[in-house]
Amino acid sequence: MLDFTSALYLGLRHPSGSLRPWDQLTLGRPAALDEPPGGGAVAADLAALQGCERAVLLPSTLHLFLDLFEMLADRDVAIYREAGSYPIARWGAERVATRGVPIQVFPHHDPEGLRRALARTFERKRRPVVLADGFCPVCGGPAPLADYLEAARRFGGMLVIDDTQALGILGRDPGPLVPYGSGGGGTLRWGGVSGPDILVGASLAKGFGAPVAALAGSALVIRRFASLSDTRVHCSPPSVAVIHAAERALAINRERGKQLRQRLAQRVRQFRDGLGRIGWSSTGGLFPVQTLRTIAGPVAIRMYQRLLQWGVRAVLVRSRSGGAPRLSFLITARHSAMDIDHCVEALDGLASGAKTSTNRI
Repeated sequence: MLDFTSALYLGLRHPSGSLRPWDQLTLGRPAALDEPPGGGAVAADLAALQGCERAVLLPSTLHLFLDLFEMLADRDVAIYREAGSYPIARWGAERVATRGVPIQVFPHHDPEGLRRALARTFERKRRPVVLADGFCPVCGGPAPLADYLEAARRFGGMLVIDDTQALGILGRDPGPLVPYGSGGGGTLRWGGVSGPDILVGASLAKGFGAPVAALAGSALVIRRFASLSDTRVHCSPPSVAVIHAAERALAINRERGKQLRQRLAQRVRQFRDGLGRIGWSSTGGLFPVQTLRTIAGPVAIRMYQRLLQWGVRAVLVRSRSGGAPRLSFLITARHSAMDIDHCVEALDGLASGAKTSTNRI
């Protein structure tokens, strides 16, 4: 079965034999008392990779964003959330809405819409916090972070980014030879954006294949977060095994991340070119999440089922605003050229039926 459902974009796996050994998985103490062994070094490496002063590790982005917005709500803030932002970061914002924190939603990738919302609803007693995903795999583009930051700064605000999709994939100075950019530091590096009024939360579970999250930003804010985080008091910290996996992922990224990203770009191009040859196309740009255009609803469901019979496993997804399910393919650096060809051949075998009927394949 060919699998196009994994978000391990760089193809990194971390079998136990590949990791530095550990004496115990956890110290039995919360991170507020003792950082787990190796956690500080991994956090420092991540901060440097993303272009931030400091970072702190959390078990997941759910823990991260719940704690982050609790901290931000201690002071008078108003949240401006981009439409379609990923649910986990959104849940963190919605949690503090119950405490009276106002939330305004502005259109997706629309700096002018943000500016209008800020001008229309800004209260001088509240500091605006702009929340956005760094990269949208649905439309295949990075958020206009520089414009968002400029708008937030105009009103004395700050920018909070969920960069889980981009971390490990996008980086600085993108160009024809390095379409994802260099380094894998995420959308801050991609857009050349920095400043003490930016916080970036991200999981390493996609690009780097390690199920741990990090919040990065200015040293002052990260120290404050670390001292106030309920997760660091009441929950187990990331295990030593997970920290060692993150450590290994960052080492691989330094040593051969460029080659892995080049291979990934080649496979995505091959998939898109193959679709073009059979008369189809996909959204997603060069990002490894590719969603078929025009195929939606019952047709997408039946195509998904038929592909399984052909030995190809894809993903049925809905847009973040709802709507009919669509068919996506998640491409990784582990896919071979033959894998991509086989997938396109399977789609070609279904193409004539999909083109001639909206009711059956």
